[in-house]
Amino acid sequence: MTTQTTAPGIPSTPASGPATGLIGIPPHLGRALATGGGALTVVSAFLAWTWTSAFPGDLTVYGYPGGLQVLALIGGALTTLLCLSSYGVKGLRWLTPAGADGAIKFAALATFATVWYTVLAITVDLGGVVNLEPGGFVAAIASLAGLLGALALPFERPEREPHDPDDTGWELFRHRLRTGGDIAKAAFAGGTARPVGTLPSYAEILIIVAVLGLGLTVFTYGIGTEYDELFIGFLIMAAFGFAALNKAGLVSQASQITARHQNITICGAFVAAAMFPFTQTDDQYATVGVYILIFGTVALGLNIVVGLAGLLDLGYVAFLGVGAYAAALVSGSPSSPFDVHFPFWAAVLVGAGASLVFGVLIGAPTLRLRGDYLAIVTLGFGEIFRITANNLDGTSGPDLTNGSNGISSIPNLNILGFDFGAEHAIAGFTIGRFANYFFLMLLITAVVVLVFRRSGDSRIGRAWVAIREDETAALAMGINGFRVKLIAFAVGASLAGLAGTVQAHVTYTVTPEQYLFAGPIPPNSAFLLAAVVLGGMGTISGPLIGAALLFLIPNKLQFLGDYQLFAFGLALILLMRFRPEGLIPNRRRQLEFHEDAEAPTVLTKAGA
Repeated sequence: MTTQTTAPGIPSTPASGPATGLIGIPPHLGRALATGGGALTVVSAFLAWTWTSAFPGDLTVYGYPGGLQVLALIGGALTTLLCLSSYGVKGLRWLTPAGADGAIKFAALATFATVWYTVLAITVDLGGVVNLEPGGFVAAIASLAGLLGALALPFERPEREPHDPDDTGWELFRHRLRTGGDIAKAAFAGGTARPVGTLPSYAEILIIVAVLGLGLTVFTYGIGTEYDELFIGFLIMAAFGFAALNKAGLVSQASQITARHQNITICGAFVAAAMFPFTQTDDQYATVGVYILIFGTVALGLNIVVGLAGLLDLGYVAFLGVGAYAAALVSGSPSSPFDVHFPFWAAVLVGAGASLVFGVLIGAPTLRLRGDYLAIVTLGFGEIFRITANNLDGTSGPDLTNGSNGISSIPNLNILGFDFGAEHAIAGFTIGRFANYFFLMLLITAVVVLVFRRSGDSRIGRAWVAIREDETAALAMGINGFRVKLIAFAVGASLAGLAGTVQAHVTYTVTPEQYLFAGPIPPNSAFLLAAVVLGGMGTISGPLIGAALLFLIPNKLQFLGDYQLFAFGLALILLMRFRPEGLIPNRRRQLEFHEDAEAPTVLTKAGA
């Protein structure tokens, strides 16, 4: 098919006629409409949307966006920038290395959904459209116009010109940053081949810092939303905004850069996480942060069993309980039958060691099973642990766990004179109890990440992957499948027990009801498995991000009452439908789930 190019950065269209989207507007008019709608939405954010401050966020101020207006401003700005990038505006071409049309659609949809949700919320909460000020009407019309313009863009991304001297892709941007604008122009002036280069290391590190800073900002904003309407708007903007950046190719480019600097990325991520308590004015959200780290660390341990070794474990939360109970029994609790008070390092060894022993004892007779049979056995182990802990109350069995009352009044940690239960001043910031445990849990998470990386890159890690992909073929190649799976089970169990030792001190009390297979409050086995699958099996950051979402979103959706799990389950179904490989997938799983995904660059060049 013959193609023709309209302008730099604007996709070419078939010579037989212009391609259109859902509506009959020509693409160039649709792009102009989307650009104008996004820009007008930005302007409307500085107008008053309602006349009364009764609606949360105070949307009555002219010249100063507040509450949901800020989200609308972000959506409108993103839509406008993507549209300008599609026009080939100098300095913005790098925004759309994979094409702009799909990204514009998602950005316009994010803006439209956020604005119209806000307008409808104002109308319902305050009792009628009469409560809207002109700014609300302008925002609604502008976002609708932007969405209609985006829908006019063609759905199929045409092939790019292979040797276009006006190429606006990512490779040109990287080359210009590396060699300088004049050198890049000279290279293009005398040849037809597109230069392929990489950014200098310092530039890529700056990009990593910017990505981590953006992630910390988004997480801090989401966790600190003060009212329900703002959190729902944040979810809408975050979901569709991420989809827009992914369609534009920025997520893929960022993933490639972070993959080239894994050590720097991991260290930077921990530094960014350590900054989180300093962004809070009190200890309220540090509480959520420490529970997210506990949940995420346990999910990362489960990722060894499920993501690397391919063993479906439905009772993994029991190992967290074993570690928590073991640490609680030796940490000086008055409810413990043992009159001992071990230092923290000894309690950690006891908790991790107890979970390791239970992992070996449970895995040795069961890991010869496969698939559904193994899943049923591990599910039974989780229930047996909970029932046993409930019965060891001195009546139904030995007096060890105090039955349903659990081990209570677990004292706060005191490491080298540092009392984790007291407030401390650091660089002028007051750090409370949960912030103290947040930093401790961050160190333990770093240890778990180190173990995961080292084991995954080792010979035993490659054996886990071989077992996961095809156990029969792995056995035929001489891999001792039983021993390899038992090691995975033991390592995963010990990491869960390590996190359990901190959980026991954070919650003060350890009870059997905390370790269910499924329940409304994580961590439980179902949520842990969902965190691994949702985040991305076999990756480091995937389970951590999945755990953060699975803990934060239900915590913020409590106002939905009985519909909370319904809404949450619906979101998971949609995510698994459109991104089954997880939020942060490894390359192998991405190719498995998407047949049309591009082959790795090395293979492509080799084939050529």
